[in-house]
Amino acid sequence: MEWMKSASRPNIAMRKGVVWLAWGLMWGCALAAVSLKPVVAAPPKKHPLDPAIEMAERGLARIEKEIRDYTATLVKRERIGSKLGDYQYMFIKVRHEQKKGGRVVVPFSVYLKFLKPPELRGREVIYVEGWNDNKLMAHEPPDSATYRLVGRVSLKPDGFLAMRGNRYPITEIGIHNLVVRLLEVAREDRKYGECEVDFYKGAKINGRTCTKIEVRHPVRRRQFRFHIARIYIDDKLQIPIRYESYDWPEKRGGPPLLLEEYTYLNVKLNVGLTDRDFDPDNPQYQYP
Repeated sequence: MEWMKSASRPNIAMRKGVVWLAWGLMWGCALAAVSLKPVVAAPPKKHPLDPAIEMAERGLARIEKEIRDYTATLVKRERIGSKLGDYQYMFIKVRHEQKKGGRVVVPFSVYLKFLKPPELRGREVIYVEGWNDNKLMAHEPPDSATYRLVGRVSLKPDGFLAMRGNRYPITEIGIHNLVVRLLEVAREDRKYGECEVDFYKGAKINGRTCTKIEVRHPVRRRQFRFHIARIYIDDKLQIPIRYESYDWPEKRGGPPLLLEEYTYLNVKLNVGLTDRDFDPDNPQYQYP
């Protein structure tokens, strides 16, 4: 009987080996079956910013397709460092870049004439992409000593002198650039949570009916550029005519700090601006 006991041990081991082999084959087949299925990315989760992003994308497509140029009065106020500047009023002409066959036939062009405050009234600035070595051309108010002594000056748009008192260069001015920038920020913020978005109908800006979009980041985080942002979409023109953003309060329970605000008043679309509107030698302008 001893030989039977000794012979049974390898049989048991053999049976165990067969069982483990079977399990291995089953798991291998299962994994193979799974690996043969096509890999499909999970649908992105809904985010509170999605409706605002979709609206902005539609608006941007319309601007690029239908709006060639416009005039307006731009009212801006910006915080530079810790100091909140005064309101600035300027009459602006903006002509969007136009392409034909992949070639730029009309460059992005800007004309500014400052209306307020008094110390800036009469200053004019012209920027045409690719013209004047890609520099802006400006002059100070005609009643200033700088106007008489210096005359017209050419400056790099992002240089120290041109950027003094400004958060952004002139190359980023305008409604089209505003929408592009807002979309960039929204798509970046969409990667994170802690975001609240509300839509309000019937908001009024200078008598025009708007839809107000308010975006809030309740908690200060390194990745967020603002605490609160408000965008006002003109219901008739279907373009943003006001944007304002705020930083978090300095003290708990305090008011948010205004970072920047831009309002476009008396907007007139597709007025037929020409190269003459962006020529410093235009007799209607006051370039020395």
